[in-house]
Amino acid sequence: MAFQYAVLRAVPRVDRGEFINVGVILYCQAYDFLRAAVAVDGSRLRALSAEADVEAVRLAVGAIARACDEPVGSARENTGLATRFGMLTAPKSSVVQPSPVHAGVTSNPEQTLADLMTRLV
Repeated sequence: MAFQYAVLRAVPRVDRGEFINVGVILYCQAYDFLRAAVAVDGSRLRALSAEADVEAVRLAVGAIARACDEPVGSARENTGLATRFGMLTAPKSSVVQPSPVHAGVTSNPEQTLADLMTRLV
C-alpha cells in the first residue's frame, strides 16, 4: 500500500540552516496509520550549536509524536489522519522542522517506520 513520510529535523540555529534528523512521521491511508518515531541525540545537536536547548527539542518532537497518536487542538486538526499529517508536515521556520514529504509502498507500516528510523535518524 502507498504511504507518505517526512523526516523531522532539529535546526538549533534556524539562521544557519544546519540540522540533524530526529524522527520520522509516517502516514498510510490504507492501514489507517499515522505515527511518529523520534530520537534526539543531544551530543550531535550540541555539535551544531553549543547553546542548543536539547530538552526543548525533545519536548517538541514528543508533542508531534503525541499529535499523531490522538486528536488534539481544534476540530480542523481532528477531521482525519490525512489532514493531521498535512498539518504536521507543513513547512515551518522553527527549531523542529519537517522535511519535504516522500512516498513509498509498504505491507507493514510499523516495520517501515522502524526501518526509516534506522536508515535516516
